[in-house]
Amino acid sequence: MRPQGGDPFDALGDENRRAIVEVLRDGPESVGGIAERLPISRPAVSRHLRLLRDAGLVSVEAEGNRHLYRLHDEGVEAVRAYMERVWGDATTRFKLAAENLPPPRRQRADPQGRSQQRHWQP
Repeated sequence: MRPQGGDPFDALGDENRRAIVEVLRDGPESVGGIAERLPISRPAVSRHLRLLRDAGLVSVEAEGNRHLYRLHDEGVEAVRAYMERVWGDATTRFKLAAENLPPPRRQRADPQGRSQQRHWQP
């Protein structure tokens, strides 16, 4: 998970870096292009990109006189695979648990304002 030495989860722990990842999800972008889309300065974008690159989540290539940053497939896939291992079939388990819970109890007020508990009847 640390192809170049940084921890991807540390890198993704910052909301600005997550926002940069969201921008790059749309395709390659320059530092200036990222800065235009987010409320952070170019120097801050550069610092965040360096950390994302060190974590293996972003790659950079020169195109003419500018550098384009893009999501690094292998780094992103490593994070996805880790989450799949950890969470696996969690959504399936949640669904099964929800489907097998007893029906919720509803409360109904009687004419004198007291609440009465009833079992829900489908």
